[in-house]
Amino acid sequence: MTQKRTETLVEGLCFGEGPRWRDGALWLSDMHDHQVIRVTEDGQVTSVVTVENCPSGLGWLPDGQLLVVSMLDRCVLRYDGVRLHPHADLSALAGFHCNDMVVDPNGRAYVGNFGFDLHGGGSPAPAALICVEADGGARIVAEDLMFPNGTVITPDGATLIVAESFGARLTAFDMEPDGELVNRRLWAELPKGAVPDGICLDAEGGIWSASPTTSECVRQVEGGEITHRVELDQGAFACMLGGAGGNTLFILTAESSDPAECAATRTGRIETSQAPYPHAGLP
Repeated sequence: MTQKRTETLVEGLCFGEGPRWRDGALWLSDMHDHQVIRVTEDGQVTSVVTVENCPSGLGWLPDGQLLVVSMLDRCVLRYDGVRLHPHADLSALAGFHCNDMVVDPNGRAYVGNFGFDLHGGGSPAPAALICVEADGGARIVAEDLMFPNGTVITPDGATLIVAESFGARLTAFDMEPDGELVNRRLWAELPKGAVPDGICLDAEGGIWSASPTTSECVRQVEGGEITHRVELDQGAFACMLGGAGGNTLFILTAESSDPAECAATRTGRIETSQAPYPHAGLP
C-alpha cells in the first residue's frame, strides 16, 4: 500500500535526527543547529539543550536523565535537566562520527558510527556497534557493519535490529543478559537504491525505515516483504511512531544531510502520516 500524502507539522529545521516519542511529545536532535528539541502534537517547538558537537541519537537512563550522542567528538553525554555531563568517551572505539543510538530499560546504550568520512569524500568502510553501560563503561559488541545507524529493540528485550545504511539491510542479533549480541542474521533487505537510516518498530512486528536516497519510508516484515510505503518530496532520514494513539508516523525529512547546506537552506521538516499499527519496543 502506498500512502503519498503527509502533513507538515514543523518546517524550517536544519536537519532532524533521532526522533523519540516520550511524555506526550516528540523529542529529536536538530543536528546541524546543535539543538535537542521537544515538539508537541500541535507543532509547538521547545529547545531542551544545546550540544556543541552536533547531537544525534537520544535515550533515557532509568532515573530519567537524557542521554545524547555527541557526534563530532564521539561521545555520549548525560543531561540532568540543568547541564550536560560526560557519560562515555567512544573516540577509541568509533571509526568516525557517532550517529544513532538505542537505550534499553536498564540504561544500556547501543551506539553506531559512520566508519568513514561521509561528507569529506571518504570510501565506505566497516564500523562497529558500541555498547555503553549505564555507568559509562564502553565496549564493541558487533563489528563489520556497513554504517550502523537506526536501531530498535523488540518488546520482549530479546532482539536488537540495526539498520546498515550502506549495506541496504536490517541486521538482527539476539541480546544476552550481559548486553552481548549473538546470532547475527539478516532481518530484511531494503529495495534497490534504498539507504535505511532511522527506523522504528510497530506492534505487529513491522519495521519502518526512512530512506534519503529514495525519499520514502517503507514498512517491512521479517524476510523483507514491503507492506506499506510513504513517499516524500525530499529525503527521509528518520522516523518514529508516536502520538496519542501511538500510530502517528513522524518522518524527519530534508533536501540534504550536508552540514553547510542544511545550515544555509533549513529545509528540514517533521512530516506525519497515519500508520496501520502503533509503536512498540524501543526506542
